[in-house]
Amino acid sequence: MLQMSSSWFRVALPLCFAVLSVALTISGKTPAMPPPLPAVIGVCSVAGMALILKIKVENRTLSSLLSQHVAVKVVGWLGRRQRRKLEADTLKVKEIQQETLLKRLRKNADTYYGRQYDFSSIKDIKEFQACHPITTYTHYQDLINRIAAGEEKLIIAEKPLILAMTSGTSGSSAMLLSTKDTNTEFFLQGVTVCLDAMQKAFPETKSLQRTTKFFYAPTFRQSEARIPIGPNSSTPASSRHILNLYTTPAPAFEVPSEKDTLYLHLLFALKDPNVGTLESNFASTVFYAFSALQERWQELVEDIERGNISTALSLEPKVRAKLEALMKPDPQRAAQLRAHFQDGFRGIAKRLWPHLNLVLAVDSGSNQIYGEMLRESYCKGVPFYSPFYAATEGLIGVNLWPQESERRYLLCPRSMFCEFLPESSLDEEAPHTLLMEEVKEGENYELLVTNASGLYRYRIGDIVKVVGFHNQCPIVEFQYRRGQMLNVRGEKVSEALFLSALKKAVAQWPGAQLVDYCCAESGILGDTIGGSDPHYQVFLELKGVRRLTEEQRHKLDISLQQDSAVYKSFRIKGSIGPMRVQLVAEGAFNKLRKQMMAYSSTSPNTFKMQRVLRRKEYAEFLLGKTIS
Repeated sequence: MLQMSSSWFRVALPLCFAVLSVALTISGKTPAMPPPLPAVIGVCSVAGMALILKIKVENRTLSSLLSQHVAVKVVGWLGRRQRRKLEADTLKVKEIQQETLLKRLRKNADTYYGRQYDFSSIKDIKEFQACHPITTYTHYQDLINRIAAGEEKLIIAEKPLILAMTSGTSGSSAMLLSTKDTNTEFFLQGVTVCLDAMQKAFPETKSLQRTTKFFYAPTFRQSEARIPIGPNSSTPASSRHILNLYTTPAPAFEVPSEKDTLYLHLLFALKDPNVGTLESNFASTVFYAFSALQERWQELVEDIERGNISTALSLEPKVRAKLEALMKPDPQRAAQLRAHFQDGFRGIAKRLWPHLNLVLAVDSGSNQIYGEMLRESYCKGVPFYSPFYAATEGLIGVNLWPQESERRYLLCPRSMFCEFLPESSLDEEAPHTLLMEEVKEGENYELLVTNASGLYRYRIGDIVKVVGFHNQCPIVEFQYRRGQMLNVRGEKVSEALFLSALKKAVAQWPGAQLVDYCCAESGILGDTIGGSDPHYQVFLELKGVRRLTEEQRHKLDISLQQDSAVYKSFRIKGSIGPMRVQLVAEGAFNKLRKQMMAYSSTSPNTFKMQRVLRRKEYAEFLLGKTIS
């Protein structure tokens, strides 16, 4: 027993101090560290409890348990510290915002761009706004291309870690810079604060249960200067030090195929009846995972029963050997799973994993319908937490209210310098912007950001609604992407407005359940659909319905007229024709998703479905999948 205790200390002590060292390095400061002796005693007590009480940690090594315990404790400590700092910042938002802005300008003052706009002479926010224009991506595109080719100190003082590709939700993908500061701020101001909020709201998440995280190894290419080009999101490579906290074993991430990796995610999750959390960047990824589970559950159960991995998966021999070494026949678990699946898929998550505590994924914005479908079907009875409001540009806000149904985000005053463009001024040539302390509750604004990676007064295209304040700091709800508005006659129907009308209409169609949708303005289809007044082409994938009557289709048009007076006026005048509603085949949107990712080189980790199609090929693809 003494020898085993010695082994615990050999694992625990270095791990405890290593994690603390990383945390302190990231923070750049040396605050009072938690005393090492209590930390080690805590580690030993956890290991002892795991052995004596046989808590829910089947198939776990001692080092895995210890590393998870230490990670939870250290990140928890960091989270409490960062939350206190955030609370203090919300009491003096104007001061913190100016401090954040000047920090960005000072750091990049000696760059080509900083000299061009004389950053070194700027003393406050007003001077910055007076000398620097409001910008969009075209303002930076040439400079970023030059950085990709190898030029240095053009926009930022350091070399970027990666050239981050946006998801292209509202147009073509953009290539932005990602720096160490961007990642550090996301971790300290976002991850740690949200984990603190999550653990307070859902104390069970502090247990030693594993998480099933649906994410994939993206494909990176190299710029001329050998800077990686790809998505700026959580990946298996960036999470390599904590992969043992997840149910999916590391060799699975060597598999290039998303379809095969997803199968392995599901296989190893099903093997563990004690999964505690389901996690992904977006609720859509979780939804696609359950859709695949519903399609392939028999194959998965057979693999668990026999202790092998399906030959249908295209795996390298070495990878297959590593994975199959982790399998062993488990007819008892297979029988349990088979019985659960045969009972149907409504509420299946809680039956497969009785100790499941949480689904952790963003389910606001374009992911709202996936979150709603999961809560109503596969994940019924499981709480959801949508932790961040973030983009390729960086961290924007955090959700401090995990248990509330409305997804509200407190803006992080140290992450970016923010300005707000009133919705009524979006099309003005020289609009006046407001600051955090100047916005009004109940109003909509487009966000402009000055971030840590070389964007200044940058229009990110997100429209948010200020729904309140935490001390002096605005709390916002995402409304829509500016490039995702339907607009054939100047009516400007937002994604949020259209989805609200669509949900009302679907509720009037007996037996119908919305799976996915998107729209196209008739102009992009041209002669494909014949001549007529400008109108919306609406593509729907539904469960429970194989055909829509003309009366049912008309209800969607009426529903939108009830919600939008401007759209109604154009319809009455005849300036906009009636919607054309197309019901597409099951799986059509999943196929469209793959086509969109292939075209834009978007990773499955960052993909977001476009609600308004801007490419004729996508609309024609769905027209070809129409069944009614």
